[in-house]
Amino acid sequence: MFLDPDKKIDKHRVNLPHWQQDDTWLFVTWRLADSLPEAVVRKLDERRKQWEAAHPKPWSDEERNVHNRLFTLAFESLLDDAHGSCVLRDPVMSGVVADALLHFHGERYLMDRFVVMPNHVHVLFQPLEGNKLADIVGSWKRFTSREINKALGRQGALWQREYWDRLVRSERHFKWARDYIDRNPENLMPGTFRLWQSGEGA
Repeated sequence: MFLDPDKKIDKHRVNLPHWQQDDTWLFVTWRLADSLPEAVVRKLDERRKQWEAAHPKPWSDEERNVHNRLFTLAFESLLDDAHGSCVLRDPVMSGVVADALLHFHGERYLMDRFVVMPNHVHVLFQPLEGNKLADIVGSWKRFTSREINKALGRQGALWQREYWDRLVRSERHFKWARDYIDRNPENLMPGTFRLWQSGEGA
């Protein structure tokens, strides 16, 4: 199911806005706490807010594409430069994340794709009835943080508090998200990432 502009969207926010519409497909990204210097993140966020203030919604398709290019893809490019400890490069640690993502597949959500990169995670999934985005992502992050910290003999925040999400708007957007996940690790050595594909969905 894709975004229906005529239906209610459940919204909440911490610093970033988070949207959910029933069982609409979601493309979600979150990252390790040390994946990017905070000064870099703040600078990009300031530029984003300035651009958005100068371009009030609703956006045209062209404006949406510009926003995506200037901010979403720029942010992803910074992540792909593999800053920080990159503990998920270890197959054991990425396996913890992969197992958590698949644990409630078919029960709380349908998983179509995910990739565990050295310092971040991309997921394409569909929440099933009654299951909230914040609860699903929160459970993934809490469990994996506990298990990875235990395995590494460390304490403290593993993940950034926030995550980035987008409601999938159309078949074309769904295919773009699939392709993005599939291509994300194309420059990495085998064994330094974990890609899972269901081959189903939509």
